[in-house]
Amino acid sequence: MVTVKGSLAEFSFFRPQAEQVHLVGDFTHWQRGGIAMVRTPDGYWRTNLHLPPGEFMFRYRADGHWFTDFAAFGVEQGTLGLNSVVRMG
Repeated sequence: MVTVKGSLAEFSFFRPQAEQVHLVGDFTHWQRGGIAMVRTPDGYWRTNLHLPPGEFMFRYRADGHWFTDFAAFGVEQGTLGLNSVVRMG
């Protein structure tokens, strides 16, 4: 799930059993390392990111597996599957 407030996007991904989760997308040039997310006690992984206005595609990478966020602003077909979309003001 993505929540946008101004230029800040909060990414939340529920995966309580995961050991590592990274946010990967246009804003990381799709590098697998991406942005490390932080696990919270409720089983969510979260990170905040300031982005300029526009539309960005992203996915989550948890323990080496890719995941699409269907609760985002939409999904688009990418070269390796469905990418999630976040729209910034």
